[in-house]
Amino acid sequence: MGLKRTDEFRQDAVRIALKSGLTRKQVADDLGVGMLTLNKWITAHRDTDLVSSDDMVSSDAFEK
Repeated sequence: MGLKRTDEFRQDAVRIALKSGLTRKQVADDLGVGMLTLNKWITAHRDTDLVSSDDMVSSDAFEK
């Protein structure tokens, strides 16, 4: 079973993934988490003030 990450770590990971300009793959690799895990965290925070709709559009553009 994988390592349990704190909520703060997850929030920071989402913030980095959406605002750093790095691809999600790069962020996941740098943080030592899987791409699927990072994507789940981003989806889970989609409806919070941590993730704006502009962030989601920008993030999707980096993945293409």
